[in-house]
Amino acid sequence: MQNDNTRCGLIRKNESHFVDTIQKEAYVWCEKNWKHDDNEHIHTRAQLTFVEEGYQYFHIENKIYLVPQHHVIWIPSKKAHKITSEAQTVDLTVFLFKTVFPEDFYQHVHVFAAPPVLKEMLLYASKWNKTLVENDEQDIFFKAILKSLPNFCKESNGLEIPVPADKRLIPVCKDINSNFKYNLNIDALAEKAQMSVRSLQRIFKNETGITLQKYLQLTRILKSIELIDTQHYTLSEIAYKVGYQSLSAFTASYFAVMKSKPKNMKNQGASS
Repeated sequence: MQNDNTRCGLIRKNESHFVDTIQKEAYVWCEKNWKHDDNEHIHTRAQLTFVEEGYQYFHIENKIYLVPQHHVIWIPSKKAHKITSEAQTVDLTVFLFKTVFPEDFYQHVHVFAAPPVLKEMLLYASKWNKTLVENDEQDIFFKAILKSLPNFCKESNGLEIPVPADKRLIPVCKDINSNFKYNLNIDALAEKAQMSVRSLQRIFKNETGITLQKYLQLTRILKSIELIDTQHYTLSEIAYKVGYQSLSAFTASYFAVMKSKPKNMKNQGASS
């Protein structure tokens, strides 16, 4: 377990800033049962995080990115971020790169499912966990991972919930987050925002890039992932808990967001 003054080999200067004293161009840091604080922080290395087990939320600028099991997130250097999670166990593999290739891909945040080839590469790379001495094979292998990321990220899942800057919309988001089991009451939400229904729909879409209905869908799917992680419920039970009237409706909605069917370790018959 990392101590309070380091994170992934970087030395904590203060709550929000970490100093890089490592000479290697790139290295990997694996942690079982990852523990983190809730402080927003920044570091000069670009970061690739692979969630081997559990899930994490990355709060970056005005978005909250969900990174579920077997997904990766790419975070450019000097991009402030905060990490939260309610998962029972979080196992991470974190790659930190001093320099990156010049393509535009590396300047933006990306979240996507790790294809089988990338997953095997990341797991293989864990043999160099916390190794800070020079190693030619490691250097070439890590550069191959870095170079291939744009090709692996052909279609990001869009697993982010935008946070509106317009303060009038905050009560609307809070209401949806608290009452995601229920269908939207647009009139009540407009009243909370103190604007007309038409204005609410237009301003919300302009602020977040998605509709209120899409926001509700994303919220329900993220909540379902949290429930799946507990392994306490069948998929049918989870479907009803997050507001769907049938397992088939939940599965279709989940697939639309995640590009895969929901899976649960709990015995669920044909619903897996």
